[in-house]
Amino acid sequence: MTEKISLVTLLVSAFLFLSMSEEKLFAIQKTKVPYQFSPKTYITHKISDSLIIDGKLDEPAWQQSRWTDSFLDIRGEHLPIPRFETRAKILWDDQFLYIAAEMVEPHLWATIEERDAVIFQENNFEIFIDPDGDTHNYYELEINALKTFWDLMLTQPYRTGGRPLNAWDIKGLEIGVDLRGTLNNPSDVDDGWTLEVAIPFYVLNQTIGRGQPEDGSQWKLNFSRVEWKTDVENGAYIKQTNPETGRPFPEDNWVWSPQGVIDMHLPERWGIIQFSTEAPGSDVSFSHSDDLKYEWVLRQLYYRQGNYLRENGRFSNDLNKLEAQTLFNDHDIQPEVQIKVLGDSYLMSLTTEELDHTFYIREDSRAWKEVKSVGGLRNGD
Repeated sequence: MTEKISLVTLLVSAFLFLSMSEEKLFAIQKTKVPYQFSPKTYITHKISDSLIIDGKLDEPAWQQSRWTDSFLDIRGEHLPIPRFETRAKILWDDQFLYIAAEMVEPHLWATIEERDAVIFQENNFEIFIDPDGDTHNYYELEINALKTFWDLMLTQPYRTGGRPLNAWDIKGLEIGVDLRGTLNNPSDVDDGWTLEVAIPFYVLNQTIGRGQPEDGSQWKLNFSRVEWKTDVENGAYIKQTNPETGRPFPEDNWVWSPQGVIDMHLPERWGIIQFSTEAPGSDVSFSHSDDLKYEWVLRQLYYRQGNYLRENGRFSNDLNKLEAQTLFNDHDIQPEVQIKVLGDSYLMSLTTEELDHTFYIREDSRAWKEVKSVGGLRNGD
């Protein structure tokens, strides 16, 4: 097991390094690339009847629930439209969070059969969940067309030293797959595959100490589909190779809520699902809280702290050096921000008269909010 975990960790780290460096992440706010924070939203309805997890989605609850928007390139709408359509649905009851995905796929391909292997080395579907939205202790689940899966917990994002915990298991996980075609047969053209997953709430709530969601609860969540370009050789699928490098072309990453860069491990940029106790098909509006605006402003200051650290070798407690006022003007707000720097760590807080709580963020990416207290942090030199 130790050798396997070390190999997985090595492969994941290499993949993330090649796909997106930390410099590219922080440069997003500095160079103003064409990305705006506009997370996708979805109302997930509560059901009373049980579901058969077989991938067929023929129960009335699934039929009455709506699909998400079709997936986009992970970098955003300004990129080419994905070659094949992907969309998803979400339901819940007292025990499970249910997720379904429908993928158009002319060539069904999956050979990995070992649990907790690096599933994204072939085509797969991935689920990311951060129940409390603080970017720490979040969950990832990858599944291929053979129902092989990799379930893991991330202590925090890779960019701040997070580690994948492969020993974490989704006990009680149910997976159903419906193949509309023949698997690993290049001689024909397939229609695609449908995935159905039931994840127990008692597992998802392990890190936040809560029970089931309530009506109106909101969670950070995102989906990703990994799709490789393939050729056929000796009757089997192989990844297309770039003749200039001799290596496979990079995989496509198609997601529900675009990240702005090629990295799914930015939980602050995931979509948001809102739980409703109303039955599927009911007309329920998403609650757009002002919290999102202020949380995003604080997150942008976090990115700017990363820039400042890289350029000056330390964090700053001077809002002018972080160009904070320009940021506030862009969002038409005038909050109070305080920064406390302690060596290689810091704590920033943001308060405003409009809201009754204070937002916090640390250098390790963790963000949270608390009811306002008297006093607070002081902004030094």
